[in-house]
Amino acid sequence: MNTQEKVVTYKTSNTYETLNKNTNRTKHVWLVFHGIGYLSRYFLKYFKDLDPEENYIIAPQAPSKYYLNGKYVHVGASWLTKENTAQEMQNINQYVNAVLEAEAISKDQNLIVFGFSQGVSIATRYTVLNKLKCHMLVLYAGGIPNELKAEDFTFLEKQNTTIKIIVGDQDEYLNEERMQLETKKITSLFNNRAEIHIFNGGHEVKKDLIKHLV
Repeated sequence: MNTQEKVVTYKTSNTYETLNKNTNRTKHVWLVFHGIGYLSRYFLKYFKDLDPEENYIIAPQAPSKYYLNGKYVHVGASWLTKENTAQEMQNINQYVNAVLEAEAISKDQNLIVFGFSQGVSIATRYTVLNKLKCHMLVLYAGGIPNELKAEDFTFLEKQNTTIKIIVGDQDEYLNEERMQLETKKITSLFNNRAEIHIFNGGHEVKKDLIKHLV
C-alpha cells in the first residue's frame, strides 16, 4: 500500500470543570489533571473537603472519551497514548493555555499543579513546556515521562516551587522494582528537593492527603 500520513490544523473546543468560586478571598488555585478513565466533573469530588473560601479548583478535561468496560454506559477519558504523543501534547498545551487565559488567575494567588496517575504525565509536560510559575507541583501515583530531563525542571528550583510525590505502598502499578527506579529518577530530576510521601493504600486518591497539602 502506498499510504502517507498528513496533518491538518483546525479549531476545536472542549469543556472543563471548576469547583468553588474565585474571589478576593481565594488563596490557592488548583490546576488538576485527572487519571485515565475519569471525567473532570467526577474527579472534582476529591477536592470538596478543601476550604471553599480559600481554594478554587480548575479541572481540565482529557479530550479522548470512550465507553468504560465495553458496556456503553459509563464514559471515561484519556489524555494521551504512544501514538503521536508530541503532537497531541501540543494540542493539550494550547487547550490548557486557553483554560488559564479564560480563568485569569491573579499573580497574588498560589497556583498548585496536581496530577493523578496518567495526569502526572500531563502535569509535568505542561509545567515544563510553559516554564509555569507555580507554588506547588503535586505528582500523585504516576510516572514522569522519560523524555523529561533534570535541566527541564531547574526553573522550579529558581522559583522555589514545592514538589510533592504521593504514592500508595500497595499501588498495583508500582511494584518494588519500578518504585526504586522512579525514586531514583525523582531524586535526579528534582535535585533532592522533592518530598516523597508513601501512604497505606493502592492506586487511589485519598481526600485527606489532598486536604493536608495546604
